[in-house]
Amino acid sequence: MKLALIFFLFSATATAQSLQLHYDMRKTVDPKRNSKNFPTIYFEYWKGTDSSSVLFKVQADLQDEKSNIGKFYMQASKTFRIYKSLQAHLSYSGGLGLAEPRAYSYTISNAFQAGASYPFQWKGAFLSAVLDCKFIPYRKPSFDPIFTLYWWKGLHNYKVEFSGDFSVWTENRDHGEAYSSSFNGKKFSFFAEPQLWVNLGKNIATGSKVNLYYHVLVDDNVLQVYPSLALRCRL
Repeated sequence: MKLALIFFLFSATATAQSLQLHYDMRKTVDPKRNSKNFPTIYFEYWKGTDSSSVLFKVQADLQDEKSNIGKFYMQASKTFRIYKSLQAHLSYSGGLGLAEPRAYSYTISNAFQAGASYPFQWKGAFLSAVLDCKFIPYRKPSFDPIFTLYWWKGLHNYKVEFSGDFSVWTENRDHGEAYSSSFNGKKFSFFAEPQLWVNLGKNIATGSKVNLYYHVLVDDNVLQVYPSLALRCRL
């Protein structure tokens, strides 16, 4: 669940959707691993009550030749109440990407998650903790725990929003493919995307998101930190 919208988890009924345009500056901060900066388009749809919610999110990275779409990712999630504030959580994600030469193009493997989420408040912030079992159907399937924390906090009479999420999980190193056959055991992975938004009007905001990756984009033991400049329109 994308918790720039977590505030609405505590409303009786809410629907929200936003369109975001980001300029990813990863080449500027890490030119050895990245050949270019590029725009990214996000669309998010969220609808919820105090007992359930639905999220649909798509992301398109315009990183191919002539700023065509080079990577596409989607996520769909559903929660529903189990007991009091405790909710069941179901999620699917997947995608694909292009690479040069084209023979190295790839898919982002389907990932299926099931578990529980618990929304709560702390020091004026709205948060939700999610603990799932994640299944990725590689040739050697991977079953692993994944923990995610989402947050949203309004500042300066809600003119500024601080939001985001982070996830930690494990995954098989050997996927059953030739390229991974020499690897053994599990790898630990981390991803986070803290965001800061300044509302310019009722539906328009500008801000920045920082993507943090560890064992997500590369297998090296390095934390990759890639900021973006962004514009958001709530629809």
